[in-house]
Amino acid sequence: MVSIMDLTKKIEILTSSAKYDASCSSSGSSRKSGSGLGNTNASGICHSFTSDGRCVSLLKILLTNICIYDCKYCINRRSNNIERTILKPDEIADITINFYKRNYIEGLFLSSGIIKSPDYTINLLIETLTILRKKYNFNGYIHAKTPPGASKDLIDRLGLLADRLSINIEMPSNSTLKLLAPDKNGEKIFDSMKYIKEKKKDKKFTCAGQTTQMIIGASKDNDYQIMKISEGLYEKYKLKRVYYSAYIPVNKDNLLPSIEKPPLKRENRLYQADWLIRYYGFKSNELLNENNPNFHLHLDPKLFYALNNFEKYPVEINNCNYETLLRVPGIGITSAKKIISTRKVVKLDFDTLKRIGVVLKRAKYFITCNGKYFEEIGIYQKERIINKLLSYETIKQLSLFGEEHE
Repeated sequence: MVSIMDLTKKIEILTSSAKYDASCSSSGSSRKSGSGLGNTNASGICHSFTSDGRCVSLLKILLTNICIYDCKYCINRRSNNIERTILKPDEIADITINFYKRNYIEGLFLSSGIIKSPDYTINLLIETLTILRKKYNFNGYIHAKTPPGASKDLIDRLGLLADRLSINIEMPSNSTLKLLAPDKNGEKIFDSMKYIKEKKKDKKFTCAGQTTQMIIGASKDNDYQIMKISEGLYEKYKLKRVYYSAYIPVNKDNLLPSIEKPPLKRENRLYQADWLIRYYGFKSNELLNENNPNFHLHLDPKLFYALNNFEKYPVEINNCNYETLLRVPGIGITSAKKIISTRKVVKLDFDTLKRIGVVLKRAKYFITCNGKYFEEIGIYQKERIINKLLSYETIKQLSLFGEEHE
């Protein structure tokens, strides 16, 4: 039985319950503002990101934290003795508009516990978004979490109202999903993803595409398994983004790992590797393999790749191709393009690289200029370079994507 409580308390409970879902981002929407409230565009300017990539300008809230599912890792699982509540569709719509008018937010990320059934839940989401779009003429960004197993005709309706849909696969493998989320069905999740991808032929349907989330560290799945599934999701379902959420120990269960802190550094490395796959042309089996299944926590994935493929380096900066440049630690897309254009008119040396903005802190170990190593390196020896790099990384930990989205 849900107790009667004031609206402020409900908001506090349901925004707190929503904070564990990382899969929200307004990038890529192009809904026109017209004469209504709010606006988004393809560059995603209506939101801000924290340093670890999370969106901070959306109202992120659950419709309800009541749930019929008993996922071991979830604070809202049915077996937890927590305070439960629910907001009516018109209440969420009113809250969103009031927050928007006060300039607190620029859009909405709406999720929900599964109440009664997936179809019952998605109908409440549809009703909420219909009020926002039709009654308030709200044209701002809306990201809706799609209940796994919902009927396709209802997904159709939700996708025409929302800019982005997400269905979280939660676990990297079906076996761990069955173990830790026994009420969820992996086949239904992938079936819904496939359907959303096919419906994307209609430009009005979820115009900013779909995303998903995996929880990292709740199971024994290694980084190689995680990156393989992510690579497959991008290729097969054309996802805009896979989000990685470090497991937060909010429940006690003998099927869950006993940890004191979330594996945030591991989450960081997975985001970096994901970037390499999406924008740098790397394959998951180049970054990792069954014999080397996890990233180094003190080295970013591209540096880790270079050290594991030491025989491919150093590369000559004056004649290697663009794709090879992108595989040099410390050289990002911007620097690679500058190198390609500059060397058309001048032979590059290390001073020239510095002048055009190439960061050499790591790159200098993996390149030559006119056949010469950087003067400080001396002998090109793997162990010596590893020790120098580890020393540097210990002093200055990299940000989410390194110094230049490397």
